[in-house]
Amino acid sequence: MSGELDLVEPSTLGLNNERLRRVADYAKSYVEEGFMVGTDVLVARHGKVALRESFGFADREAKKIVETDTIWRIFSMTKPIVSVATMQLVEEGKLHLEDHLSNFVPAFGKTEVFSGGTSEKPETSPLERPINILDLLTHTAGLSYWFTNQHPVDEMYRKAELDKVREKLSLAELTDFLAEFPLRHQPGTRWSYSMATDVLGRVIEVVEDRSLYEVLSERVLGPLGMKDTSFRISDEKIDRLAACYMPEEGTLSPLLLEKPEESGYRASRWQSGGGGLLSTMHDYQRFCSMLINGGELDGNRILDSETIKQMMENHLPGKADLTDAGDPLYYKGFFDGVGFGLGFAVVQDPVKGRIEAKEGEASWGGMASTAFWVDPVQGINCIFLTQLVPSGTHIKLRWDLRALVNQAVEEKSEK
Repeated sequence: MSGELDLVEPSTLGLNNERLRRVADYAKSYVEEGFMVGTDVLVARHGKVALRESFGFADREAKKIVETDTIWRIFSMTKPIVSVATMQLVEEGKLHLEDHLSNFVPAFGKTEVFSGGTSEKPETSPLERPINILDLLTHTAGLSYWFTNQHPVDEMYRKAELDKVREKLSLAELTDFLAEFPLRHQPGTRWSYSMATDVLGRVIEVVEDRSLYEVLSERVLGPLGMKDTSFRISDEKIDRLAACYMPEEGTLSPLLLEKPEESGYRASRWQSGGGGLLSTMHDYQRFCSMLINGGELDGNRILDSETIKQMMENHLPGKADLTDAGDPLYYKGFFDGVGFGLGFAVVQDPVKGRIEAKEGEASWGGMASTAFWVDPVQGINCIFLTQLVPSGTHIKLRWDLRALVNQAVEEKSEK
């Protein structure tokens, strides 16, 4: 199968096999306790896979188990891939972190900032400075999402039915539409999780004069051998697509949300740089291996190693963490000690966060409860795949997995 990954003995990678089993047992517990239909978990070090186990069903109703080549909706785990493509353009001098967004999407030249009033009658003020590319990479542009409930601008997105409208618009039309809404805050001053990476996808299209998928295919997906990663699924691969579920109110038991054969991914979709890709464990492990290996994999250099390091530094104002510089995404304190780089959350103070994580770990997750992280110091990465919307249902798993993986490390690497 295309999803096969060779396993090596954990001890040869400085990992304790017995302790590493706790990671698999944890992933299995979500299925056995009836909270998830199927899970797939992987732990690797220096690009070599020490653990890969799957449990349960990819499609419960069709009784299809999770296979090595199951295709998953990775949603916001799309963002790091698009961020890598952006930094390729920066390396080539085709794009600069301080370039104004309005140079590529002129509609943003008229955008203002919400300064008072309500979602029905907003008061706005001029920008103190234009949105730039760095703001988009770090989610400090002032854009928002329709599913957050933190600010009147979020409500404006919902009233405009952006979740439905986006499916009918091209990426160019969508970004122009977003420019009509006020920003939540002045650019570069706060972190607000948003459609910034979708806008970034449009910037890439303008710079390269072709579709986002064409750019990603040539620059990232193709060179890394990520052959099952795309914005839509073909009829030939539909049997491999997992079903998507949502928790039942009260019990949290998974209820069917989307059958594979009825998935919107079968039709032509807008190419969402913020959350539109489908992928497999094999493909995303290739991406993580490239990050761990300093931007290169199997002779294909995607980014310079110094660029990878820059992406995994905290770029928030004043080097603040997401709690102090942003609005709570899950619950207050979830991101204590965690900053944000160029497309990734980055751990900067595990003590403040009260987390069993390592300084420098870079990560993100997806709306269907998928998650990944890479530790460039220890050379470790972990990927967890499932299909349960929303990600906040069992959000503690992101930190639980860190603890379970890190406690299995016997041979530490020197910083």
